[in-house]
Amino acid sequence: MLVELLLAVTFIGGVAVLLAPDEFAPRLGFGWSLLPLLVSLYMFLTFDAANNALLDGGDLAFETTAQWFALGEQYALQYHVGLDGISMPLVVLTTVLTPAAMLSAWTPIDDRKSQFYGLMLFMEASLLGVFVALDFFLWFVFWEFVLVPMYFLIAIWGGPRRKYAAIKFFVYTNIASLVMFVGFVALVFATPGSTFDLPVVAQAITDGAVGPLVGVDAATVKSIAFLLMFAGFAVKVPVVPFHTWLPDAHVEAPTPVSVMLAGVLLKMGTYALLRFNFTMLADVAAANASLIAAFAVVSVLYGAMLALAQQDLKRIVAYSSISSMGYVILGLVAYTVHGVGGATFQMISHGLLSGLLFMCVGVIYNTTHTRMVGDLSGLADRMPVTVGVFVAAAFGYMGLPLMSGFAAEFLVFAGAFGSETLPAAPLYTAVAMFGIVIVAGYLLYAMQRTLFGPFEVDTDYDVVPAATHDAAPLVVLILLVVVLGSFPDLFYGMIQDASQPVVALLGGGA
Repeated sequence: MLVELLLAVTFIGGVAVLLAPDEFAPRLGFGWSLLPLLVSLYMFLTFDAANNALLDGGDLAFETTAQWFALGEQYALQYHVGLDGISMPLVVLTTVLTPAAMLSAWTPIDDRKSQFYGLMLFMEASLLGVFVALDFFLWFVFWEFVLVPMYFLIAIWGGPRRKYAAIKFFVYTNIASLVMFVGFVALVFATPGSTFDLPVVAQAITDGAVGPLVGVDAATVKSIAFLLMFAGFAVKVPVVPFHTWLPDAHVEAPTPVSVMLAGVLLKMGTYALLRFNFTMLADVAAANASLIAAFAVVSVLYGAMLALAQQDLKRIVAYSSISSMGYVILGLVAYTVHGVGGATFQMISHGLLSGLLFMCVGVIYNTTHTRMVGDLSGLADRMPVTVGVFVAAAFGYMGLPLMSGFAAEFLVFAGAFGSETLPAAPLYTAVAMFGIVIVAGYLLYAMQRTLFGPFEVDTDYDVVPAATHDAAPLVVLILLVVVLGSFPDLFYGMIQDASQPVVALLGGGA
């Protein structure tokens, strides 16, 4: 019942904070957000590696199944939750970033605090639901519910163009959800059975049980379903050219919301791609491996080039997320243990590093009231802790050894280079690796212009060191980046175990 406890504690916390007086909301929200963190850490420490298989009739950790309700006479919906080695690290990531984001909200959020912190907890609960749900309709409820708090968090507490950004985010992602929904339901209707239970459906599809649907042959049904689901999830990732909602959402969102958006929400898309497209329809993915890899490489390079052209620090970090998610897609399509496992590890690493960079930018903005590279110079002497963490996080993003970014990218490249299912795998890998050079270019440029040199800030505000509540989450997250980079097996062992059945679908190796 630990999954139920995790979800219940988070939802109840959202209600409690929402009803609390504004003056108590920040401390109550942060304090309550530590409870899901404690539950998830206990789940992580007691995770049974033997219960780590979504396919082949394997058990999942902390699994609960109960009848929900019947959908007509044929299909039954279930309350089915559980975790494997892919979803467990994402649950921990979500519960780690939420309290960190809560702390980063203390300075910028000074209005309607109860509503803000309550919505943050509702969003955390919905995100956790996406990673633990194993029935499609239950999963879809959580998937859609994430949009509601995110919309209001951007629309109410965002920047000058917050309403435009919030509506654009909602429209893009909601339409994408409908497209994905049609693809999956068509796939289920073409498969014998009376359930939307994800492990059962995945096993049936991988066993070749998909048949014709409304006169369309099975192979075409699978291809259309793959295309619709890929398009829907690609918007959430986002993959170029479905990325245009992301920079607007990031720039207008307050810092804590940007932390959760980059750190966790984008992982919903890559997680869903792995669960649905690359697990259920591995043969279709393999048949279109070159095209998918091309999308991945274009996202890596195009996102990095866009970041290089920006003058707003927040836009630089936002576009860099597009580039990083391209590495995840490349690892998934490789269908090797290190490719799929490295892609999952990259989700965790990017969640920590992107959240950390957004927090650093937020602290700088709260002090100077500007994010423009040309308006800032010489911050290192005035904000040593913030600048030190910013530099460390940037080098982690560039793949400095003993940091999580290096481990993640090395695993992805090693897995993709040796792929037997991806034609010209070494070429795609080599081109994607060039993205690291561009990443170094825009991050070093931004740091050199804003952090070092003579002090000069185009603002009337005093530039002082970060307050404790701003500096503490920065220090904690950078320590986690170093620990995860130095000891990747903290997560990578369970990730490998869960990746093996997916890779085995196509007979992949290391």
